[in-house]
Amino acid sequence: MRADIIPGAVFPDYELSDQTGKHRRLSELQGSDPMIVVLSRGGFCPKDRRQAEGLVQLHREIEVGYCRVGTISTDNLIETNEFRTGIGAHWPFLSDPGRKIQKDLDIAEYTDPTHDPMIPHTIVLEPGLIVFRIYNGYWYFGRPTIEELRHDLRSVLQKCRPDWDITKPELKSAWERGDKARFFPYGKSYAEVFANQE
Repeated sequence: MRADIIPGAVFPDYELSDQTGKHRRLSELQGSDPMIVVLSRGGFCPKDRRQAEGLVQLHREIEVGYCRVGTISTDNLIETNEFRTGIGAHWPFLSDPGRKIQKDLDIAEYTDPTHDPMIPHTIVLEPGLIVFRIYNGYWYFGRPTIEELRHDLRSVLQKCRPDWDITKPELKSAWERGDKARFFPYGKSYAEVFANQE
């Protein structure tokens, strides 16, 4: 991984085709929410499929917790769709057959010249594409467990949600005064929040 991609740094705002062929930017997919980005070898890899199956289970929690997830692989559009559909995922899968990210982040898996995939990584992002944590998944147990991702998302949400602890007296006073700017959805309508969800 490129030396400047560390916790606290801003992750590049890549634009790639999603599973429908529509070009999407990571910042668009993230919105103002925490996000898990999986840099995947692709659907051919049984380790990546197993990790994605675990994320299918966590995704229901991710949705109700106002967080996001996205998978990026070097698969072409057909392989991307087969991977996503085959595991029953409902989040965006981005296709990078030109290996833009692999080259930019210097994560070519040189031990597999046949597939030429990325070294798999899982990256937890704070809002604004700020790197919170990076997991190197070359070996399967280098990847985060579902429980580790829950803990990461909890930590990020505590940092970015001003109303995380509504027992604080100043929050209760603000609410009673009608000052709701520090409460979800933070100045947006629920229609605006739901319109931006996948």
